[in-house]
Formats: sequence, C-alpha cells, structure tokens
Amino acid sequence: VQLQASGGGLVQAGGSLRLSCAASGRTFSGYTVAWFRQAPGKEREFVAGIFRWNAGRLYYTDSVKGRFTVTRDVAQKTVYLQMNSLKPEDTAVYYCAASSRVILSTLGSPSSYDNWGQGTQVTVSS
Repeated sequence: VQLQASGGGLVQAGGSLRLSCAASGRTFSGYTVAWFRQAPGKEREFVAGIFRWNAGRLYYTDSVKGRFTVTRDVAQKTVYLQMNSLKPEDTAVYYCAASSRVILSTLGSPSSYDNWGQGTQVTVSS
C-alpha cells in the first residue's frame, strides 16, 4: 500500500491541526496504521495508531492522550490524526505508516512497518 500524508503546518500553541494519510493501491483492510513523529536530533517515536484495521483498536502514546484523536474514513481509505491543544514539544515531522505484520507488542516500533508516507512538518510556536 502506498501512503500519502498531508495537513502539516505552522500553528500557535493551543491550536489545532488535522493530518491525513491516504492509501493508494489498496485499502487498509488487514493493516495496522500508525502515526509517528520525529523531532530534530531525536528518534522517531510512536504517536497513535489503529491496531488491526478491521478491529479498529486505538492506541496513543501518553503524551498525546486527551489531545490527539485518530479517526478513519473507510470509503476514502484515509486515516486522520486530529491534533488539539498543540504544544511546542509536538513540533516534528509526522509520518504515517502501515503494515500487515504488526503485533501488539511491536505497535510502537518503527521497524515493524514496511509502508511509509512522506513526512509532513508540524511546527507549534510558543
């Protein structure tokens, strides 16, 4: 599956953005779809994800719980990351990723994913 991420931008602290991850080539059925982010000088980290598309189980890293929400549009083959109450520490390049071979214990590991979208920059100013 090919992924296309979009929706990044510059926003003030407290603001909101919605990122999109669109699939082409096939649907997300049978895949786990996740959002990662990478800040300058830091490792890529898991942000949120839908574990096993058909089951639709949602997971979030602790730092975004209550602020970020993952949703999906099955017909449009798109996954969204709604980001509210943004903080300067959310500044990073955000990536969407998908894989059919993720198990729960490896949900947050970038190496578990073999399909990646191009990154989209999110900058939160203080």
